[in-house]
Amino acid sequence: MSAQFGKVGVLYGGKSAERDVSIMSGTGVHRALRSAGVEAHLFDTGVRSLAELAEERFDRVFIALHGRYGEDGTIQGALELLRVPYTGSGPLASALAMDKTMTKRIWVDEGLPTPRFESLDRHSDLARVAARLGLPLIVKPPHEGSTIGVTKVDDPAGMRVAYDLAAEYDEHVLAESFIQGRELTVAILGTGAAARALPVVEIVAPDGNYDYEHKYFTDDTRYLCPAQLPPAVTQRVQDISEAAYRVLGCEGWGRVDVMLDADNQPYLLEVNTSPGMTGHSLVPMAAAADGMSYETLCVEILKDARCKVSSRSS
Repeated sequence: MSAQFGKVGVLYGGKSAERDVSIMSGTGVHRALRSAGVEAHLFDTGVRSLAELAEERFDRVFIALHGRYGEDGTIQGALELLRVPYTGSGPLASALAMDKTMTKRIWVDEGLPTPRFESLDRHSDLARVAARLGLPLIVKPPHEGSTIGVTKVDDPAGMRVAYDLAAEYDEHVLAESFIQGRELTVAILGTGAAARALPVVEIVAPDGNYDYEHKYFTDDTRYLCPAQLPPAVTQRVQDISEAAYRVLGCEGWGRVDVMLDADNQPYLLEVNTSPGMTGHSLVPMAAAADGMSYETLCVEILKDARCKVSSRSS
C-alpha cells in the first residue's frame, strides 16, 4: 500500500472557525491510512507554511481541512501550483460550493429545488426581506459550515440579531426560507457520470436543533441510516443530490445536505466538498451502511487524488 501511494500528507487543522473539527477529522484519517499501510504524515496548515508543504515532497495529499483556506479552493490552488495530487474537488468547484449563495444561484438556473433566498448586506431592509421570504427563515454566513453563525428567525424582531451574528463571519449574509420537515444528508463518491450516492442518512436532533454541539460533542442526536423513506423518495433524493454535486463540478467525494418537506419534496441546502471525518461524521456512517469500513473509505478517497488543472507545460 505504501508503494502504491508513496509519501502521503494529511492536511488538517488550518485557520478557519472549523479548526477543531478538522483536527479531529485529520487525526482519524491519518490513523486509518497508517492502519492500511499507507506512509501518511499529518501536516497542520494552520501553523506550517506553504514553503514547508513544498519541502515535504508529498506524492499526494488527503485534504481533511474544513472551511476557509481548506475547503474554498485556496489550498487546492496552491496544490495545483505545486503539482501535488490531492483529494476532493478542484479550485473552482470548491470555491463555488463554499459560497452557498452562488451554489443556490447555479441550482436555480439548473432547475434544481432549493429554498427561496436573498443575499443581505448592511443596506438591506431586513423587515422587507422577512416579509418577502416569509417566516420562519434561516439566516447564515454563506462561507461557513458546521452551523457556525446560523440562526432560525421566527419573528421580524429577530432579524437584526441574526444578521449581526452572521455578519461577524461574512460581509454578505444569506437568508433562506425555512423548510419544515426531515433533515437528510447524502454522501457522494466519485466524479462525473461515475459519481454515486451512498445510503441516505436522516438526522434527528433534539427539538430539531442540529447545532455545532449536537453535531460533534453529544450523543443526543439520532442518525437513521439508511433513512426510512419510501424507495421512490430515496431514489429522488439521491438523484437530486448527485445532480447538485455534478453541476458544481465536484469531484472525488462530498456530502449534500437536503430538507424533505411534508409532501416528500426535497430541497437542496448545500454541498460540502471536504466533509467531516470525525466519530460523529455522516460520510463514514453512510459508507458503513454501504458495507465500507472507515479505513477502506479513506483509502478509496485517496485513490482518486489528482491535480485537476491541466497544463501542456506540466
